[in-house]
Amino acid sequence: MSGWSNGSSNMSYTNFLLLGFPGLRESRALLLLPFLSLYLLIVSANALVIHTVVAQRSLHQPMYLLIALLLAINICATSTVVPAMLFGFSTHFRRISLTRCLVQMFCIYFFIVLDCNILLVMALDRYVAICYPLRYPEIVTGQLLADLVGAAVVRSTCIVAPVVFLASRVHFCRSDVIHPFACEHMALMKLSCGDITLNKTVGLTVRIFNRVLDMLLLGASYFRIIHAAFRISSGGARSKALNTCGSHLLVIFTVYSSTMSSSIVYRVARTASQDVHNLLSAFYLLLPCLVNPIIYGARTKEIRQHLATVFQRTHYRSPTKKPQFLPSHREFPG
Repeated sequence: MSGWSNGSSNMSYTNFLLLGFPGLRESRALLLLPFLSLYLLIVSANALVIHTVVAQRSLHQPMYLLIALLLAINICATSTVVPAMLFGFSTHFRRISLTRCLVQMFCIYFFIVLDCNILLVMALDRYVAICYPLRYPEIVTGQLLADLVGAAVVRSTCIVAPVVFLASRVHFCRSDVIHPFACEHMALMKLSCGDITLNKTVGLTVRIFNRVLDMLLLGASYFRIIHAAFRISSGGARSKALNTCGSHLLVIFTVYSSTMSSSIVYRVARTASQDVHNLLSAFYLLLPCLVNPIIYGARTKEIRQHLATVFQRTHYRSPTKKPQFLPSHREFPG
């Protein structure tokens, strides 16, 4: 039986039942293998690229370190949800306490927002590298990189924490059943029996403001970057600049399009089953984590070369030729 908290005004559930694909209740075990395979593929693909960046000293540059950080966030975001979901597939139901539910909610949204913030840092790094190549080493230092990453963590916390804090103040007495496979904000709010206008307003405002502001900053940065890249007279340097920007833009498109399309369909297709909504949630959470290492592994020449070496040799050995890119008056670093 679910736990109850007997407050002064009303009672509230403190334990919840996570259904996760309720329409497939009798055959949920069939989902175990595909989702387990997908999870292992995501972790191995991201970990392989991270290992390549960390192991190769020639890749210890801001751009590649930020790529490794982005992929590490992918692993954390996936591990926040999928292992618990897999455990739920192997049992008839899964209960979760309110505290654990709020912690999971915070982690899910924190890593999603942090992912977007790191993309902003990467855009700033490419802006300096292409627009100010001669000053890049003195501007983008290790200390600046650490400060920017720290600011991204603080910004992500400040964006997500108010939403989770307000959710913790709500009384949940309508039901103790959460239909999605994870503790999403609106899924939990549907179980409340009080006024949640402030929760909805803050959640929507934060989401819209964060998305719009980030997209404006990214758009302005890459407009300047692409404009500067076309002004480079050296064809090789211009091609390298555009190829690097193309990889980042593909990742940005994947992250934002999956999130926005899921939100739009979630609100438009209100007649769709809960299983469809759950698949959409899994889509926007897992797709970027799967696609990002493929994009960077396939399109980033330096990473691709080292990955090819890993696959071609039975034991790890550094390539005989290490690409080094020294900035000149017409080229950019990284």
